[in-house]
Amino acid sequence: MVINRFLPLLLLSFPLLSSAVPLSSGSDGNLFGDFRSLSEKDRRTLHRSKRGWMWNQFFLLEEYAGPDFQYVGKLHSDQDRGDGTVKYVLSGDGAGSLFLIDENSGDIHATKRLDREEKAYYTLRAQAVNKRTGRPLEPESEFIIKIHDINDNEPKFSKETYIASVPEMSDVGTFVLQVTATDADDEQYGNSAKLVYSILQGQPYFSVEPETGIIRTALSNMNRENREKYQVVIQAKDMAGQMGGLSGTTTINITLTDVNDSPPRFPHSSYHLSVLESAEIGSTVGRIKANDADIGENAEIQYTIIDGDGQDMFAITTDRITQEGVITVKKPLDYESKRMYTLKVEATNTHLDHRFLHLGPFKDTATVRITTQDVDEPPVFSRNPYIIEVHEDTAAGSFVGAVAAWDPDSANHPVKYSIDRHTDLDRLFNIDSGNGSISTLQPLDREMSKWHNISVVATEINNPRQTTRVPVFIKVLDVNDNAPEFAMFYETFVCENVKAGELIQTISAVDTDEPLVGHKFAFSLSTVNPNFTIFDNEDNTARIFTRRSGFSRRETSIYLLPVVISDNDYPIQSSTSTLTIGVCACDRDGNMKACSAEALLRSAGLSTGALVAILLCVIILLMIVVLFTALRRQKKKEPLIISKEDVRDNVVSYNDEGGGEEDTQAFDIGTLRNPEVMDGNKLRRDIIPEMLFPFRRTSPIKDNTDVRDFIASRLQDNDADPTAPPYDSLATYAYEGNGSLAESLSSLESAATEGDQEYDYLSNWGPQFKKLADMYIGKDSDNDIA
Repeated sequence: MVINRFLPLLLLSFPLLSSAVPLSSGSDGNLFGDFRSLSEKDRRTLHRSKRGWMWNQFFLLEEYAGPDFQYVGKLHSDQDRGDGTVKYVLSGDGAGSLFLIDENSGDIHATKRLDREEKAYYTLRAQAVNKRTGRPLEPESEFIIKIHDINDNEPKFSKETYIASVPEMSDVGTFVLQVTATDADDEQYGNSAKLVYSILQGQPYFSVEPETGIIRTALSNMNRENREKYQVVIQAKDMAGQMGGLSGTTTINITLTDVNDSPPRFPHSSYHLSVLESAEIGSTVGRIKANDADIGENAEIQYTIIDGDGQDMFAITTDRITQEGVITVKKPLDYESKRMYTLKVEATNTHLDHRFLHLGPFKDTATVRITTQDVDEPPVFSRNPYIIEVHEDTAAGSFVGAVAAWDPDSANHPVKYSIDRHTDLDRLFNIDSGNGSISTLQPLDREMSKWHNISVVATEINNPRQTTRVPVFIKVLDVNDNAPEFAMFYETFVCENVKAGELIQTISAVDTDEPLVGHKFAFSLSTVNPNFTIFDNEDNTARIFTRRSGFSRRETSIYLLPVVISDNDYPIQSSTSTLTIGVCACDRDGNMKACSAEALLRSAGLSTGALVAILLCVIILLMIVVLFTALRRQKKKEPLIISKEDVRDNVVSYNDEGGGEEDTQAFDIGTLRNPEVMDGNKLRRDIIPEMLFPFRRTSPIKDNTDVRDFIASRLQDNDADPTAPPYDSLATYAYEGNGSLAESLSSLESAATEGDQEYDYLSNWGPQFKKLADMYIGKDSDNDIA
């Protein structure tokens, strides 16, 4: 017996669920079928399918909100005879968690609320097994649970806010923007996802197509200059826009873009400006502006002067930032010549839109009146610069030329002239302060300077601050006042074996003058020469030839040939230049082999006197060097104290005590070093007295209390002085001796003759002996009083 595999029993009242019908059954509707009417032969040849029912899906409502689990359906196997031996097993999507099956009855329930937008269907597999053996009674079968949609999602736009633009003055129906909303509900089931667009805000300027969401202009001639920005709210509603449908909205900010539909207009028909007559070329006179309601390039304006008597004096340009017309000075102004100018200025749009030319004309004009204001101007010269020519032989005080200047103001103040002496340091020129005539102060020499550039200053007498300078270029014209001369120094020689008529030298000349027709020199000999002759080439050069042969160095080694050179200018200038010709020994080819010393010297341009002067200079230099060396050697004498260290850090002790009172050379260090050399009248070298004292002899005395007290006092002062330097040089002498001009400094044996001694000379010894002078001179005064 063939048994149906599953029998789904759907207890829900949806009409779609009744589509599960048996492929075949008995006439009485028995689920198990009736094969009894078939013959044995038919039973052997016919094979019935093992599945009793052809089904593949269940339907389940989404968003179920009941208190119990939602019933899905029932599974039943033909093998299930109701004795409890069959167990139903469910596997697949959500089996055991989202979907539960009663293993005894086959009832399937959904345990949670399902959302079709999250998952639209679930695929599961069912199987009937024997509870006792666990063996499947039938093969596993697959089915689908599909979630039925309900309208639980509102339409949503991709953006909350859109930004769009459309040109102003657009025609009705001009495309602006298309907005699109989406609905998560099932588009294939009912009208839950069928959307309709409508406009909630933005009428009457814009409209929207219900099916497509395309926004278009609904009003013509929308002008940006009146209103630039609009806000439109669009609604999308599902359920085909019927009552009860869900909806969503979005906002579109629409901006009208500018087109050139507004012509420029001057706010005033006329303008009045003023400018100083001293304004420089290119300086700004003023600004005017035409207003244009457009923006960007549609508001760009070009200003031009189309008429007026000031077209040549003024210009106008456009400030691209402010779109203003800038009027500037084109030529110098003169208050005295013209005080008022009139300009007609036109403002035109540079970018025209031919669609809106009917709104024009896109230009406007205005009248500009410019007044010239008077200023105190400096003097004006008749020319700038002046060029004056003067001959170089012009005498001092001669008139050279004149300059002229005047006050351009209406007052016409008088003007005085002067030369800027910084430009005429040599004071070659003078100018008359009243009439401006220029004259020379010194003779001019073109060969020294061809041009003289001076500056003449014109000053208003009533206002010295108003001055004007003008350059005056004075060209010194050439006068033929210089004679031509040899172009260079020529080293000329003639061979002893020369023949008559042979060329020995080619000469040329130069002239510092500049004649108008060029130089033309003539060469000749001052007298007829028996030895040489000259030939003028008539190209400013000449050739020297021998007139005879048989020259000899022993007879004459040097020949002097006077050559007369003259020019062709007026007055004719000429000079005599001497050509020195030396006689030399030559080989057969005429190459010089030997010449006399005098000839060589003369050929080098050196005379005997010049050689003597050179030798004297060399001797003087040698003498200076010898003298300097001798002075250097004298400065290198041996010093008083020989030491590698600083002399101030040394204590020099002389252990030679000398010969007692008769040792008169105790102060002579040289004598101590070289006793054999003694000079009885040699001066001390350890001190330099300020003057030479007369030779005075005193009798030795035994009492030296005053000197001892003085030395002790000075020693105590130095010991107590914290600022005293830490270095001293101590020279000890056992005996001063009587050979010193200052005699002995000791006071020994002076007590006996104290009353007869005069100490006035101590005051002349200098500051070193001031203390002694005060002591002894003061004591003498006391004795005199007594």
